Formats: sequence, structure tokens, C-alpha cells
Amino acid sequence: MALANPVHAFPATREHDDMIRLEGGMFRMGSERFYPEEQPVHRVRVDPFRIDRAPVTNAQFAHFVEATGYVTFAEIPPRAEDYPGALPDMLHPGSLVFVQPPGPVPMQIDRWWRFVLGADWRHPTGPGSDLDGLDDHPVVHVTASDAEAYATWAGKRLPTEAEWEFAARGGLDHTEYAWGDFLEPAGHFMANYWQGRFPYENTAQDGYERTSPVGSYPANGYGLVDVIGNTWEWTSDWYRASHAAEVQKACCVPANPRGGSMEHSHDPRAAGPAIPRRVLKGGSHLCAVNYCQRYRPAARYPHPIDTSTSHIGFRCVADIAPEASS
Repeated sequence: MALANPVHAFPATREHDDMIRLEGGMFRMGSERFYPEEQPVHRVRVDPFRIDRAPVTNAQFAHFVEATGYVTFAEIPPRAEDYPGALPDMLHPGSLVFVQPPGPVPMQIDRWWRFVLGADWRHPTGPGSDLDGLDDHPVVHVTASDAEAYATWAGKRLPTEAEWEFAARGGLDHTEYAWGDFLEPAGHFMANYWQGRFPYENTAQDGYERTSPVGSYPANGYGLVDVIGNTWEWTSDWYRASHAAEVQKACCVPANPRGGSMEHSHDPRAAGPAIPRRVLKGGSHLCAVNYCQRYRPAARYPHPIDTSTSHIGFRCVADIAPEASS
């Protein structure tokens, strides 16, 4: 079981508000083994920052909504002028929900995703569903703007992709998973991902068909839980199709790098309006060995900022003042 390759000593300190203080430093970002968008592996530096120990839960998001009266994107009817050509009966509040096919289907996402009218963070699988027993599960059906609204209210912000990956690695440099180089060390499930043949066979060997309570799996080396699997997490970076090239001199390693630009982040192949995309990190309970092996710190995925789903959540970070980091 490979649990080696530690990064240079980057202490992590538990904060009083359930955040973890990370001292930052240099690490190798990306992977050469899985998907092209994760390449090339390159060194970057990040400054000290604080990060939520766990994704924001339904109970925490409910407190935010109660305090502010905030209404999420999925609860607001889409405007016809924003979506030219949209069918009138689709211009109602709703969100994307994973619907498991009864048998094998072509591996195309429209075979298992459905836009369900009435689905939102309070009704995760649509009308008739609720949050009973899900207070400690990560909130879902939140767009990038919903996540940012919560972060602003909490006096925090969304992490950059580099900050998120640094934190997710937990002090292990260049291992494939947040806990080492093997997906299931000694046969143990280390995160909530799909068991069985996706998308039609979910054996739920880990005990969960959808999301799981935060902290149901071991924390990483920094004490963070659910950085892998359970739900994808929004970052503040605009998507670009690959990482910047590795620099040759240690003096020139990028510090606190950011992603691409908003205007170039949209999918050029998509029909309809050009919707900017942010980077998602961490994978979800729908990632599987036979499909979307993105339950890894290096994994990254582009997602439109106006689209909420039943498998995307978020966690927040906070800056540390220079005088507080000395």
C-alpha cells in the first residue's frame, strides 16, 4: 500500500470554526496517467490559507437561506431571452438529477441525466423528495453563483483549483489518490464512488447509493474529509483545456496560479448560448472504475456556471493575513 511521497512539511492546524489552516508551499499539480486535461504535471506554489474541513452540508446551507432569504438558481424560472429556442414547458424551476437506467445503455450522459422540474437543494431528486435524514449530507443543486453567495455570507470564498488540489493531496506529493497510489488499499473504501457497472448497476457495496454524510470516510493527511467522491466541488477558476507547462527553474515556479479566462471557458462544441464554465474538482458518487475515474486530486472537469445537478456541492476557503502567517 503506497502511502508515501510526502510533500515538504506543510503543517495543518484545526481552526475553531471547523476550518483547517494550511501553511501552503510547493507541490506537483496534475497527472499524466488519466485524462488529457490533467496534463502536464507541473510545480506550483500556494500561499497559506484556511479551508473548510468538509463540504457545506444541507443544514449549513439551510441556515444561510434562513438568515438571508436567498433563493437558488434552480428555484427561479429560466428567462426565455437567456435560452433562445428553449421549449416553453422547460422554462420552469428545476435541476439535473441522475436517473439510473434499468439496463445497459450507450455511454452518453443524456441516458442518465434528466432535467427534473421542481428539483432543487431542498428536493434533491425532485418533487416529493426532501432532506429528511440528510442534514449532514453535502448540499447539492447549487450553481457557482449559489456557492459564491454562501461563501460571501460566511466571510469566505471559493478555492482556486491549485488551492483545492493542494489541500486534497493532504501532504502526499504526486500520488494518484488522496491516500496513496491504490484505489482500495487492503480492500477498504476510502471515498464514496460508484461500485458496479455504471450507469445501470449500482451494488452500493460502500452502503450509499447517492450522497453520504460528510466524514463517513477517513480524513486525508490534512484532516479534510470528502475531498474525493461524494460530490464534485466548485472552484473559482475558469476552465481551460490543459495546465500550463512546467517551468524549468525553481525560482520561476508560479505562485497562486489561476485558470483560464471567462470568455474562453465555454464549450465551443455546445449549441445555444456560450455559457462560461468553471473547474470542478474531486469527483462524485457517480464516478466509477468503468466511467469517469475522476475520484482523484488531479482530476478536473468543466461545468457550466448556470447548471446545478444532484452531484455537485462545494466547500469554502479563507485568506490568512500576511501578519497572521508569520
